[in-house]
Amino acid sequence: MQEGGIRDDGGRGAPKKERGERYAQILDAAIDVFADKGFFKARISDVAEQAGVADGTIYLYFRNKDELLIRIFEEKMGVMIDGVRAELLPVADPLERLRVFARHHFAQVEAHRTLAEVLQVELRLSNKFLKEYRPEKLWQYLAIIEECVRDGQACGRIRPEIDPYVFSWAFFGAMDELAMQWILQRRTRILPMPTAETVADVFICGISTSNPPNPPKKESA
Repeated sequence: MQEGGIRDDGGRGAPKKERGERYAQILDAAIDVFADKGFFKARISDVAEQAGVADGTIYLYFRNKDELLIRIFEEKMGVMIDGVRAELLPVADPLERLRVFARHHFAQVEAHRTLAEVLQVELRLSNKFLKEYRPEKLWQYLAIIEECVRDGQACGRIRPEIDPYVFSWAFFGAMDELAMQWILQRRTRILPMPTAETVADVFICGISTSNPPNPPKKESA
């Protein structure tokens, strides 16, 4: 038992099937509530009402609102990781894998706008997430980008001086910021899928061995 009588067993008192369904039901409700009301203004009772459960039921699965937000991140990032790995599996060329990664990222943002709003905007408002939480799912996501770069360097398709770690953060950072702009914009200047192609083109051209960063200067006559 947790302090105040809150259980930390993830709802293990319920049958396994019911536990999984109820857990997912609460997560989906929280996504809707956090996107609609904002993380700070949202209350556990709002989530319970949206999920159609009693307030106390939420605490069978989550200690507090911050943990609920973090679990959303973990669960949905896990889905993103599995999805992009599946799409990359049949793609041999490391540079093309980066393009597929960008397409998958923006396709998910476009298909799940409410979730994207929670992960892009509301997650940044949680002090617990920013200061205390170790975002291992995010690191796993970035590691896939790093792997593409290392594979490209190994086969001579990507310049050897490129730092895979720095590149992964730069590549993700560009996608993350542009996805944020799409979510917040009032006009449709940024469209997810064309943006995916632009980001991929810029970064692939920047690291490809077929595009040297410092072309030789023309000799003066």
